[in-house]
Amino acid sequence: MSSFDKKLFFAAVVLFAVGLVYSNPCTQGQMISSIKIEGLVHTKEKVVYRELLHREGSPFSKELFEKEKLKLEDLDLFTDIKATCKDSQLIYEFKEIFRWIPSPAGKSTDRDGLMIGLALADLNVMGEDIRAEVQYRTAVDPFLENNEYALYISSPYLFSLPLGWNFEFLRTDSWDDIREFNDRSYLFDLDLDWNLTNKFSVLFTGAYRYIEDGIGILPEVGAGFVIDLRDRELDSRQGIYFEYRITQVGLGKKGSENNNKGENHLEILFDNRAYFTYSRFITGATALLRLRKGLVGHYDYYYHGGANTFRGHNALPHYLGKNEALLTLEERFVIRERKPASLWGIQFFYGLQAVAGLDGSLLWDSSPSWKNYEGAIYGGLHLIIPALDRIRFEIGYSPDNGEPIFHLGLFDKTTSSRWRSR
Repeated sequence: MSSFDKKLFFAAVVLFAVGLVYSNPCTQGQMISSIKIEGLVHTKEKVVYRELLHREGSPFSKELFEKEKLKLEDLDLFTDIKATCKDSQLIYEFKEIFRWIPSPAGKSTDRDGLMIGLALADLNVMGEDIRAEVQYRTAVDPFLENNEYALYISSPYLFSLPLGWNFEFLRTDSWDDIREFNDRSYLFDLDLDWNLTNKFSVLFTGAYRYIEDGIGILPEVGAGFVIDLRDRELDSRQGIYFEYRITQVGLGKKGSENNNKGENHLEILFDNRAYFTYSRFITGATALLRLRKGLVGHYDYYYHGGANTFRGHNALPHYLGKNEALLTLEERFVIRERKPASLWGIQFFYGLQAVAGLDGSLLWDSSPSWKNYEGAIYGGLHLIIPALDRIRFEIGYSPDNGEPIFHLGLFDKTTSSRWRSR
């Protein structure tokens, strides 16, 4: 070995030793004298600190860090989160997801199918974990005839209060070929989620909707509560979720279902989800039930069919009802766990899951019966990514339909089932 090689080898050994001293993994029970945050560029430190469970003067816990990591991953701001210790200082290291997304916009709905357009999103406005996005989308078929203009702003906190909020503005100009009416409408919607405890929150919702062609104003106001015992909000692996919500729609507006004028009904919603994980297998069971009492316009009837509702067939005009129940039993196999990555300097993460499951569907007006029930099996792949949660490539089959149907969906079905196009 030459003199230069010996010096190089010695320098490498010294650097490695320094790295061991200054970047040791934390040991169970090690006392924490101080906490330090590293790697934040766009995110304010308070966004991280309010999710941390460790405190100065307390012992380090690996179990506690895993819980912290899940809470921080749910913010959808970071690709990688690590904890190391230097002496008695606990150091959190972060890699942030790209902040600005000027990109093509996509949406897949059971009503309009695949929609494409343009979007501009800021995933972390002012570093406060506020997400803002503007979009224009048009249906691929018929191209440029069904259009949407949207603004979304949301955050899990209001200033320093644990009051999650989500504001949505949506302008729609399209022909609804499922319920067969011209949907030219404006929607302003505000949802509030007040976390009273770590597992319990109360909900408030208010909306102003205006539909042209003589239908008019349809206000909404509602309240409810959530019990959330899941290990994480995104890509849940363990625990249960229960939501109950009651909403008044129409507030005394008179009309009739046959002439599409006005609404006045009370809607009761139950959203139940349960998850269990063994090794790489994730079992999920979900049930969405929405009951309505009162006058419901035909333009607001529920429909089933497609990636966001029932995967046994596409949405059709004769699959309509005032009330709905969606049941799903799904098995997921984790092919690749969430992994940080970088492309052209852009930080992101990705994961891959294989899925198979059963879909059940009930739509009815007055009272449900077995003749209203449909069942289907489905399977496919889910690509886990930032911002959209997941992209779903699925093939469904229903004995009543008789042929397999390919579906492309965005977000988890439990999300898209709730907020699909009206």
